[in-house]
Amino acid sequence: MTPTTLTQAARFRDLHQGTVLVLPNAWDAASAALIEAAGARAIATTSAGVSWANGAPDAEGLGRQRMVAAVSAIVAAVTVPVTADIEGGYGDVAGTVRAVIEAGAVGVNLEDSPGLDGAPLLSPADQARRIAAARAAADAAGVELFVNARTDVYLAGVPGDRIAEVEERARVYAEAGADGLFVPGLLDLDAIARLAAGPLPLNVMAGPGAPPVERLAAAGVARVSVGSAIAQAAYACAARAAAELLGGGTYATLADGLDYGGLNALLRR
Repeated sequence: MTPTTLTQAARFRDLHQGTVLVLPNAWDAASAALIEAAGARAIATTSAGVSWANGAPDAEGLGRQRMVAAVSAIVAAVTVPVTADIEGGYGDVAGTVRAVIEAGAVGVNLEDSPGLDGAPLLSPADQARRIAAARAAADAAGVELFVNARTDVYLAGVPGDRIAEVEERARVYAEAGADGLFVPGLLDLDAIARLAAGPLPLNVMAGPGAPPVERLAAAGVARVSVGSAIAQAAYACAARAAAELLGGGTYATLADGLDYGGLNALLRR
């Protein structure tokens, strides 16, 4: 393993201590370079954005090989640590972890949905085995990979006492070797504060309607990301510009585009 990867892994782990880590998610090399230029201390990929940019639907529609190629291009475009959204591991968590480490990533998101036989989530024990496989693969590679265990208890609308369910999963996932807990769909500050006091640093997915970063940080959140929201906004701009051009033959939507030379220069390195 290269010294750069080892250094980036230690750097990324340190970013989860102290000031909240804010991760505007990238989906290709250019978006990653722009996010770094805006001041991001690390880059997180969005599986949905990466999939869409490569002509596939989200939820492992892209496949591991193409996902890893996208991660490799993103790593090459930035100087900050990169964490990869590996969805559910593409059927082989250990192999996927080895591949993204070889691509230069120093963290992964690993989710517990969908479950087996139509269940919304994997059982805590089943997901724990996958987390342990990810940890073992990273240890074998000699990299302190940050394993962010995603649970979709809130996103999937699992019935019952959701916060208790997440707390139990956090305990089990921590024992299996997870380094962080990611709970998309959770925006209630009281529930967030309760989970932030648990065994793992808490990652919240924010966006329009969510509390601002400073309030999330005050509730104890260690990491804030936005999933596919930035990619969706970029594609919305493409849709508006195309509709304007094809419908009225005008160009107002294009007026706030980035400078060609500046964007080109970002990728020359």
